[in-house]
Amino acid sequence: MLTQEIIRLKRDGHTLARAHIDAFVRGLVDGSWSEGQAAALAMAMFLKGMSRTETVDLTQAMTHSGRVMDWRSANLHGPVLDKHSTGGVGDKVSLMLAPIVAACGGVVPMISGRGLGHTGGTLDKLASIPGYQCTPDVPTLHRALHSAGCAIIGQTAELAPADRRLYAIRDVTATVESVPLITASILSKKLAAGLQALVMDVKVGNGAFADSSDMATTLAESLVQVANSAGLPTRAWLTDMNQVLGSTCGNALEVNEAVQFLRGEGVDARLLEVTRTLSAELLLMGGLASDDAQALQQVDDALRSGRALEQFARMVSALGGPADFCERPGHYLPPAPVQLPVTAPRSGFVASMATRDIGLAVVELGGGRRMASDNIDARVGFTQFAQIGQAVQAGDVLAMAHAADATAAEHARQTLLSRVQISDQAPALAPVLVKRIST
Repeated sequence: MLTQEIIRLKRDGHTLARAHIDAFVRGLVDGSWSEGQAAALAMAMFLKGMSRTETVDLTQAMTHSGRVMDWRSANLHGPVLDKHSTGGVGDKVSLMLAPIVAACGGVVPMISGRGLGHTGGTLDKLASIPGYQCTPDVPTLHRALHSAGCAIIGQTAELAPADRRLYAIRDVTATVESVPLITASILSKKLAAGLQALVMDVKVGNGAFADSSDMATTLAESLVQVANSAGLPTRAWLTDMNQVLGSTCGNALEVNEAVQFLRGEGVDARLLEVTRTLSAELLLMGGLASDDAQALQQVDDALRSGRALEQFARMVSALGGPADFCERPGHYLPPAPVQLPVTAPRSGFVASMATRDIGLAVVELGGGRRMASDNIDARVGFTQFAQIGQAVQAGDVLAMAHAADATAAEHARQTLLSRVQISDQAPALAPVLVKRIST
């Protein structure tokens, strides 16, 4: 089967058969498809779309392109659960959710990814922790799950290797924002992880891949329906991404915020609401709570007692990070050389922000990738982010820019000032939880 003929079929808008998709996935794994050919088919899929059958076929083919985890012999202490976000700016929910669910009796082998486009990646955040093994071998993964109840890791060479290559290609070829490709990419990793239940956080707004409610709903329904048809019970929440989630964006900066969150220090209300809700959803799906009220109470108890912080610390240590990381995060996460305040040019209320552009500003600072081979500067980004609806006086700090040098910091300052709008009137505040989708 000629590679160029498969590309031509999709370029011309035809539906690919399972044999075509299997050939593409094999080519991704064995290298018989070049970067250019894989990028061409990804672009054709992006432009022409894919049917539900094609999406299911691609998901299943990528799932079985490598090892599929089977936890039956691992003697784990609870149901195997996971959460995934479609990506946003400042979205560090996974860093807190995994240890919260573990503290409540779940087991969370979370397969996470690198940053895509303007969004930060959970794996890039954890890579800022010295010694943290993002791709441990299976015995190390098992030890982490037994000791901490959670392990946030990346795709190994064994798990969904076809998706690993396609993921990197999509990041640098402007083919990220495709519902079928996002669905297949996310679910192939989750199905390969051998989960018993999954909750999806589908972001919606100007900082999300899905900038409209209709697109976000379409994506959420695609994820839920494809996952359930593949035997993985899945629910989804649409959550607002019209502003930075929490007070930071940038890899090491978000890890530090996550540790403070687990300590109960300076917790952002919107970040807490999303984290509590998604954690409770997993407890319900895993049979660890009987109703919403009990699930939320268990989440609150895990945070208040410090058990969630302890599970996070155990995970970091089990995966090669410092044993005292949670006690001294500032010691292990070095600051950026330049920190520049971005101040309000006038008094008023923070009315809106161009969240996607703020994510791109982090990439320009060095906190993301322009090409798949780029290294990331984990130190850079923004902290002390003002929230929509917040009253400010002229000269008040809207955010702190963290940069490698003064020139980059000043560019980030100017960019941010043009992306955050201040109005005379307080804006209507949108809820952070938009919609729940279970079918």
